[in-house]
Amino acid sequence: MCIIFYTLIMRKLILLSVILSLFSGTLVAQEETEPTELPKIKVNNYTWKTDRVNSAQADHSQFDVLKQEFTSAHDVTEACIYCHTKRDEEIMATSHWNWERTEMLAGKGEVPVGKKNILNNFCIGVAGSEATCTRCHIGYGWKDKSFDFNEPRNIDCLVCHDNSGTYEKGKGMAGYPDPSVNLSYVAQNVGQPQRENCGVCHFWGGGGNNVKHGDMEIALLEPSKKLDVHMAIEGEDMSCVDCHVTEKHQMAGKLYALSSENKNRATCEQCHTEAPHKSKLINDHNMRVACQTCHIPTYAKANSTKMVWDWSTAGVLDDDGKPMHESDADGNHNYLSIKGTFVWDNNVTPEYLWFNGVANHQLITDIIDTIPVQMNSLDGSYNDKGKNQKSINPSKIWPVKVHRGKQIYDTEYKTLIQPKLWSPNAGDSAYWVDFDWNEASAAGMNYLGLPYSGNYDFVETEMYWPLNHMVAPKEEALSCKDCHTRDNGRLASLNDFYLPGRDKNKYLDIFGIAMVVMAAFGVAVHGAIRVFVSKKNNV
Repeated sequence: MCIIFYTLIMRKLILLSVILSLFSGTLVAQEETEPTELPKIKVNNYTWKTDRVNSAQADHSQFDVLKQEFTSAHDVTEACIYCHTKRDEEIMATSHWNWERTEMLAGKGEVPVGKKNILNNFCIGVAGSEATCTRCHIGYGWKDKSFDFNEPRNIDCLVCHDNSGTYEKGKGMAGYPDPSVNLSYVAQNVGQPQRENCGVCHFWGGGGNNVKHGDMEIALLEPSKKLDVHMAIEGEDMSCVDCHVTEKHQMAGKLYALSSENKNRATCEQCHTEAPHKSKLINDHNMRVACQTCHIPTYAKANSTKMVWDWSTAGVLDDDGKPMHESDADGNHNYLSIKGTFVWDNNVTPEYLWFNGVANHQLITDIIDTIPVQMNSLDGSYNDKGKNQKSINPSKIWPVKVHRGKQIYDTEYKTLIQPKLWSPNAGDSAYWVDFDWNEASAAGMNYLGLPYSGNYDFVETEMYWPLNHMVAPKEEALSCKDCHTRDNGRLASLNDFYLPGRDKNKYLDIFGIAMVVMAAFGVAVHGAIRVFVSKKNNV
């Protein structure tokens, strides 16, 4: 009886010592090996490739209303609405059309936010330069503040639904198609949006391929599994709208450069559930770690992305007074007279932040009180368990691209400046033509009806882009030791919580080691007693 009691005590002591060792940082966490029963895959807006069937699409080349020679893009839209009644009303209620939505910003109340008014540290903003920026708008004719958002004929149906591969908008044409486009041919070859339709704007935002996001670029048109497991041609071959599902033309998924509230998001869980792994231990990580953190170990895996944009160096012209353009060996521009100096990188390791789905924004009217200026600060902390008023969900560790910049601001009013950047004509105060920061600042702020002191300088800024694309194959996902390690771990910068395997406490370490030694000693004593008793019984 004594031996049995002693054995039970020793087992508990050994278990306790192992647990204490884990939390003292002497061991690296390992994934559970014993499988648990997998939950049934939740099929919500998406099914596996073998079951997914494209919905039947009408052959638009057979419709009489489209068998005409269109000379006006507005006439094409009218023909679309002729059959697709009420779709125009849906579109004119979307963010893609209005380039803004009303959302709650911390300390600022309900504010309209979107490309109309939110500044960034790429091309700064669209105000005053709409005629060129609206090349990525789903409309025709938005060249200034006179654009009519209530006119259905201004809707560009083709930019999203062209399946001919021949449609493109003209440069500086306020969203109108390039004159070379055969509108009749395109109108007869429309269908469900493809990657090319979404990518023409979202891959090329900021003035070039993969400039902004780092995880969205032209390589996703025909990616390998190594680049993205979801969109891989030999894999699931998913399109953008498989995840960014649409209801009444409003797409799920929000870009936190332009929005703030934690709603209408596209999530991994909508297809994979909150428990997609065999290991319960790994599934439990989902409570505080975003799926993307482990499954997007690097971004910009095919082409480089822009990491730094310094506007303060812009304006240097060549000996003939012409704008300069310098590129690196990969064709990425290192310097442009109209935009300044850039730093690019590829195969980038993300930075990691606590994020609860709520963002804030530095509005053009906000006083600068921190440097670097946080253009879109992401809310969250380890202590945020999702019970505050901002967020329903707890903060999770997210991988982000941080884009760092240096851009113009008013030194007297302590606010950011929206300069007028583009114009087709010299002498119109546009910086990209006249290279005069003072004139461009005065013109841009006057356009917005905001004051400008006449004094400017450049201030450091940061902008955050949570990563969602370029999901790696499961074999390349992060392992336990990538985070639970003392040296150069992925989460080294997140030091507001205790991470087993990374963090240590001298007294807890001593206690843990002592418990291990005691357990080992107890095992040895127990073994000796068993040997002694066994020999005694054999005598």
